[in-house]
Amino acid sequence: KDHIAGLDDVRAFNFLQMRDMPVYGSRATLGRVSEEFYYSFTKDPYPGVPRLTKIPFENSSFEIAGLTVIPILVMHHKMPVYGFRIGDFTYITDANYIAEEEREKIVGSKVLVLNALQKEGHLSHFTLPQALEVIGELGVPQAYLTHISHRLGLHASVETELPVNVSLAYDGLTVEII
Repeated sequence: KDHIAGLDDVRAFNFLQMRDMPVYGSRATLGRVSEEFYYSFTKDPYPGVPRLTKIPFENSSFEIAGLTVIPILVMHHKMPVYGFRIGDFTYITDANYIAEEEREKIVGSKVLVLNALQKEGHLSHFTLPQALEVIGELGVPQAYLTHISHRLGLHASVETELPVNVSLAYDGLTVEII
């Protein structure tokens, strides 16, 4: 739920854009969205509720604004969740395992954003050593670590421990993909 809690706030975008907000997800995820935000999906919704259009996908590519999006099934402990590849950019958060067949979808990416919660072991997130191992195995030219916690350490200190092709992500980061 922590990654969908802000959906209620899209109502401002509905008003500005004068259209529904598309919400892409697996059938299981969209089911949870329907439960959490039931008031957006009634036959006669109350004026002002977020207007959302659910668009299901099941581990097959789809298009958004002319861009092909490739879902990458990963595990968040025992829960299947998705990362995504768009062109040469791959984004994966809330993961602690990526199966070999899903890793194949990442191969060739120029930029990978991957979670690394902390240095010590964790039940449902990659640790820093695990994330660096995945990055090394995939051979991506540039990687950014996200979904990091205060337990990882101070930004400047952690940066000195990272390979030259790996950086900590931060709010407002702009990634250029050439």
